[in-house]
Amino acid sequence: MSVRRFLPIAAAVLAASLTACNPSAAKDESDSKPPAESASTSAGADPSAAQGAPTGGGGLSLADAIAKIPAADEVRDGYKRDSFKHWIDEDHDSCSTRNEVLIAEAVEKPEQGARCALTGGEWLSYYDEVTVTDAKKLDIDHMVPLAEAWDSGASAWDADRRMRYANDLDAERSLVAVTAKTNRSKADKDPAEWMPPAESAQCTYLADWTATKLRWKLTADAKERTALEKLATDCPDTAVTYETAP
Repeated sequence: MSVRRFLPIAAAVLAASLTACNPSAAKDESDSKPPAESASTSAGADPSAAQGAPTGGGGLSLADAIAKIPAADEVRDGYKRDSFKHWIDEDHDSCSTRNEVLIAEAVEKPEQGARCALTGGEWLSYYDEVTVTDAKKLDIDHMVPLAEAWDSGASAWDADRRMRYANDLDAERSLVAVTAKTNRSKADKDPAEWMPPAESAQCTYLADWTATKLRWKLTADAKERTALEKLATDCPDTAVTYETAP
């Protein structure tokens, strides 16, 4: 059974402010980002990891963590959303990955009925500081969207690893419950193209994005890295911790 070590969203936002400056059942990520013209990942590399990626780390400054993300051009060729099987019920308790996130991140826990039907509850969408009391109005966001992950190295993974990525309950911020509005606005964009609207979310988001890239040994292209480095200057006290995915 996979057990996710969640922080409640309210606690995460509070921690971020102290240390930094910090429809529904399925997400529709746009495929609008144009494919890169070439890839710099060397042939014959380990398909589960980009060359040069670190094996693990903790307590890094945001700037140092960004510097550890391997560099490569992005390639969208061949991407299909269904290449990532998601919202599975890994532990066979009738709760899908989506509902596991909703239960874990609730500020006030929902009631859990037959087949993990959820009623009631309250959530804080940290992207826009909106309180939500209807789970149907929340999306579960892949911190690094599936299409972006594909562009950044997941195209070389096998189906099992892509499924584990899409249902990553073992990292606190790989998946996050947020308003459908902000999730749809983000779509498949990286921080060069989209950041959360709430000022309080900026540094937390950068740390979560960077930690996810490092956890899964995903790459960053030049535009993304430049944006991350520029945005990180406003977050000098933000720390990044992560564990490399098996």
